[in-house]
Amino acid sequence: MAEPEEELPAWSLPAEAVDRIRTGLRWDEPITREWALGGATGAGARVCVIDSGIEDGHPLVGSVQESYAVSIDDDGEERVEQDRQGDKVGHGTACAGIIRSLAPDVELVSVRVIGDGYTGSGRVLLAGLRWAIEQGYDVINMSLSTTKRDFAVVLHELVDRAYFNRSVLVASAHNMAVESYPWRFSSVISVGSHEETDPLAYYFNPSPPVEFFARGLELDVAWIEGSTLRVTGNSFATPHITGICALILSKHPDLTPFQLKSVLSLTANNSAVNG
Repeated sequence: MAEPEEELPAWSLPAEAVDRIRTGLRWDEPITREWALGGATGAGARVCVIDSGIEDGHPLVGSVQESYAVSIDDDGEERVEQDRQGDKVGHGTACAGIIRSLAPDVELVSVRVIGDGYTGSGRVLLAGLRWAIEQGYDVINMSLSTTKRDFAVVLHELVDRAYFNRSVLVASAHNMAVESYPWRFSSVISVGSHEETDPLAYYFNPSPPVEFFARGLELDVAWIEGSTLRVTGNSFATPHITGICALILSKHPDLTPFQLKSVLSLTANNSAVNG
C-alpha cells in the first residue's frame, strides 16, 4: 500500500523552487570598507527623511526631489499631501544636509510629521512611516522616537514590514536613558553618538540595543533660512549611518536589510576586517 504523500510545512522551500531564489549576489572579494562604499556617491539610492521637513535649496542640502506633509483631517482621516510649508524648525534640514554631505547624489525625499515648535502626534508619525514604507524607499531616516507604549505594537509591525519589503530603517536612540521606539526594535538599524570628528567613522556595538555609533557631538549642520547651527545628539548621528547605507546600496543595490547590516558591522572601525 502506497504511503500518503506528505505536504511541506508552511513557509517551506520545494525542491523545484531552489533555482528561483538564487540571488546572483557574488562575494568574490573580502568585505572591506573599499569594497562596500569606495567610489560610491549615493547615485540610484532613494532616501526618505521622516522629520520636520527639509528646506529645499539650502546650500548644504541642494534640491529636494519630493516633499510631503502628513496630517489628520477633521474627520480623523490620514492625509499625505505635497508639502508647501517646508521646514520651520531646522531638524529635518540638518539631517538632510548630513546625508547629502556623505552621499551627494542620493534622491532625497521629505516626509514632514513635525510642525512649528516641534509639534506632532503619534498618529501622524505612524501615518508618515506607513506611507513611506508603501513607497518602497531604499533607506528611511527617523531621527525621532516616541515614548508612548500605545504606539509600540503598531510601530513594531511597521518596522518589520519595512524590513521584509527591503526598506532599511535607520532610527536614532533616545538622548536620555528612557524607553522609546522604534530604535529598540531589532529590524531597524539603531544609532547612538560617538565623539570623533570623522563623518565616516562608525562603530558596531556588540552589546545592543544600540547597534552602531556615528558622529553626533559638536557638529555644524544645515539649519533653516540657509543658516547653520552647532548641535549635539543622536538625531545627528543617525543621518551619518543613513548616508553610509545609501553609499553602500548605490554600489550594491541588491543587498537586503539583513545583508546591509552585516556589511556595516564588518566594515565598522572596530571590526577585525578594518583593524
